[in-house]
Amino acid sequence: MRTRLWGMVLGCGCLLWAQPPVAPTDEKVGEARGVNYGNYNLLQSWELGYRFRDVDGNLGKYRSDVNYGNGIRLLGSRLALRSRDGHGGWMDELVLSTQGLGNDPYQFANLRISKNGLYRYDLVWRSSEYFNPALAVANGQHAIDTNRQMQDHDFTLFPQGSVRFFLGFSRNLQEGAALTTVNVFDVRGDEFPLFAQVHRRQNEFRYGNELKLLGVKVNWMQSWELYREEMPVSLDGASAGNNPVDRTKLTDFQRTNPYKGTTPSFRLNLFREKGEHWAVNGRFSWSAGSRNFALDETALGTDRFGGARNRQVLVSGNARRPIATGNLTLSLFPTSKLTITNHTGFHSTRMEGDSTYVELENASLTTTYVNFDYLGIRNITNATDAQYQAKPWITFRGGYQYSNRQIRSVEQVTVENFPFAVRTEQTNKLNAGVAGIRLKPWKPFTVAVDGELGRQDRPFFPTSEKNYHAVSARALYRHGPLMLSALARSYTNNNSTSLFAHSARTRQYSFDGSWTPRDWVSVDAGYSKLHSYTATGLAYFLASTQINGDQSLFLSNLHTGHLGAHFSIRSRVDLYAGLSLTRDAGGNTPGGSTLALLRSVQTFPMEFDAPLARISVKILPKLRWNAGYQYYRYREDLLPLQNYRANTGYTSVLWTF
Repeated sequence: MRTRLWGMVLGCGCLLWAQPPVAPTDEKVGEARGVNYGNYNLLQSWELGYRFRDVDGNLGKYRSDVNYGNGIRLLGSRLALRSRDGHGGWMDELVLSTQGLGNDPYQFANLRISKNGLYRYDLVWRSSEYFNPALAVANGQHAIDTNRQMQDHDFTLFPQGSVRFFLGFSRNLQEGAALTTVNVFDVRGDEFPLFAQVHRRQNEFRYGNELKLLGVKVNWMQSWELYREEMPVSLDGASAGNNPVDRTKLTDFQRTNPYKGTTPSFRLNLFREKGEHWAVNGRFSWSAGSRNFALDETALGTDRFGGARNRQVLVSGNARRPIATGNLTLSLFPTSKLTITNHTGFHSTRMEGDSTYVELENASLTTTYVNFDYLGIRNITNATDAQYQAKPWITFRGGYQYSNRQIRSVEQVTVENFPFAVRTEQTNKLNAGVAGIRLKPWKPFTVAVDGELGRQDRPFFPTSEKNYHAVSARALYRHGPLMLSALARSYTNNNSTSLFAHSARTRQYSFDGSWTPRDWVSVDAGYSKLHSYTATGLAYFLASTQINGDQSLFLSNLHTGHLGAHFSIRSRVDLYAGLSLTRDAGGNTPGGSTLALLRSVQTFPMEFDAPLARISVKILPKLRWNAGYQYYRYREDLLPLQNYRANTGYTSVLWTF
């Protein structure tokens, strides 16, 4: 159910980007035959241009949302070298495509080399500039500015054969600078901004094989993952903290926290294609992660009473995390109208090892120990689903799901120099039923209605699903150049525990349509509304007094819409104009928290607009000139400091030969 809820949220978010990006252009030049070199044909396409931007308002928020800048770019390129008869020398195909090279915040390159029947090599490289000013989180004191580069290499031997072999390597690297804060000496101390250097890298090596055995396709993969993270944190000079009038001061602060580990894993997939009466497929994966970490922190200064402090914190551990996952799906086809599917899944995660927290007060020579030894999560799921096509125009669906999850943990605390093991265990059971109907009263029109009802006895979190139900309805009309669709969804969850009561309601309505009356004109539009309301219990300390029975409310009425139109004038000029709108209207939330600060964030009214226009003119059969403009406007009520307006655009030349 949670997957569907996220899908509802993400589906609305996707409407923000439903229109195509302003650059590079998606228009094509005339048919290009390329140039012949012996037994090969070479075909190239290059789009070279210039981007511009002008931002009025918060540049940091613009960078976190869009991040396009000024300068010359290779907006897109494609080079294809193919053998003319399919029987080249060392290779029959070489294809290289790129996008955004030349300092775009998001860059991409893809290379494929292959020899028919013998091998295929694929390389994918991506670079992403990530910037987050963190104004809404910590007034900018948790900002991060990093670059992430990812690459995937895959080599396949006998790609078209019944027996194939795989070899691969992947690398993920993130580097940059960040800010963070630390509270020192006690919970009523002060916050101090610190500088951090981010360095994370992950390498994966893998090999595998695919073959058919007794009518079953077998695919397996063995891999090794190596991970390392280093993010040293330091204070440059003495600091009075965010509250300069208190007595808490820092004269020096240093923290090192190296973290590394390995994860060998094995994956196995079994698949038997649909037979006359049955089909089966299964998956199994196993990994044995091993991690080692150490944190060494030193803080020198004065506490809130003005006393000198010299504190050192040591945290270390070596842990193992074996994970096993398996599922088996069996489908039966007793008749041509009836399909019965049973799915059984198993998942087990264990974290075990020796992790210790040691706090040493050098002035008083006192120490505090806290140990963590074990956490285990085991989940077993079984689901049965049946579909019956009573008539060609009507299909019924029903199903039942049972899930059993067990969580166990072992912690160790030290009291009067005597260690004690604290063991906890919790088991949660889920029973859920689904039902649905699909109608097709006439060929162009289809309607589907589905519902789900679920009950859990001991959910893990107060905000987890407990007593929930969901209903959805979809309609689709498709006839000739016209396509219309509509969607309505409703989700309700109520979770009451001994300490808190949580409820969540979500309603979604969306409409989409596209129309292509002629080959030179097309129009598409869409609108979606997502209403969500949550109410959750709160307990906290205020001025050393514990507050119970308070409540946190959040109300959102998110409206998103998009409209786009494409015109082609005499096969020479192509025009596109589009508009994307996002509005969260918020609403009235009577009641809620007794604190004015918490009541102020019970809604999040905001607006985001992104209209664009693009023109592409064919100058020669193989040459196009392109230009585009896109305007961004962001506004919010909670933190107006983040508001901005931006004018962006580009001009380019596309040449194919």
